[in-house]
Amino acid sequence: MQLCRRRLAPGEIDHELLWLSVSLLSLVAAAAWLALGLPWPHCAFHELTGLPCVTCGATRSAIAFFHGNIVSAWKWNPLVFAFLCGLSIFNVYGFLVLVTGVPRLRVAFVTQAEKKCTRLIVIAALALNWIYLLSHWRNF
Repeated sequence: MQLCRRRLAPGEIDHELLWLSVSLLSLVAAAAWLALGLPWPHCAFHELTGLPCVTCGATRSAIAFFHGNIVSAWKWNPLVFAFLCGLSIFNVYGFLVLVTGVPRLRVAFVTQAEKKCTRLIVIAALALNWIYLLSHWRNF
């Protein structure tokens, strides 16, 4: 895996602008949803099985995260907490890149083995998060 810095090629997707926009619009939509007192989302998997799904606690984790309650956000869903931390860092990076116009960071996978290893790490993270949720779900 290689990390390189380069300018955007003509016609290339501007990931920084795209994901910063998606992130900000999602935050505004979620804040408006909660401010209007609309019903919380329900998990069909949890309702059918009585067990937490891989993303159970994500909404509560996000609310705790944005209120600055880091420990509570971690306890609700560690993977969502890690994602929100990474997304916050990416958003700051994306904003700085868009404002300053410096070359963008890009990750390039050189071999198929690197791609496979990355997929396995993601699957392992999801599995470990679900194991954590299954072992702590009665505490929620």
